[in-house]
Amino acid sequence: MTEEAKSGEPQAGSVLSVVGPGDGETIVLGTTRMRVLEDGSHTGHRLAIAESVLAPHTQGPPQHRHAQHDEGFYVLSGTVRFTVGNDDHDATAGTLVMVPPGTPHTFANVTDQPAVLLSTFTPDLYVQYFRDLQAAFADSRPLTRQATIDAMSRYATELAHLA
Repeated sequence: MTEEAKSGEPQAGSVLSVVGPGDGETIVLGTTRMRVLEDGSHTGHRLAIAESVLAPHTQGPPQHRHAQHDEGFYVLSGTVRFTVGNDDHDATAGTLVMVPPGTPHTFANVTDQPAVLLSTFTPDLYVQYFRDLQAAFADSRPLTRQATIDAMSRYATELAHLA
């Protein structure tokens, strides 16, 4: 930890970041719309934050594990099904789900209503993964399971192999 961080004093060059409603980078991945609120550029790459809207009946990624970052999900509205290993957890508005490194997980909106999540990534490593997937969509490349696996591997993430 730096002396500035220990003392609570602002670090040289720090600038307050304000992202208003409708601002931020938008990433569209099929039926999911993500708004990057903080990509790590204002946090020394320690933290990224995104808001995601999952359309009804949106399946998430294949179950996977992150080796280098924690992922947090706060359900703002709707219900999101988190699958961890072989266990399902239906999280409603007001629920926080924290996924530490190494934990197999995925999520989906299995309901007839949209769901909105606020996600955190510490460190910010995984935001670029979403940008890469969006680029694949934009290039009209099919987003196959293998393409997803290949993208995950670039960000210290692998498929979870369950017994």
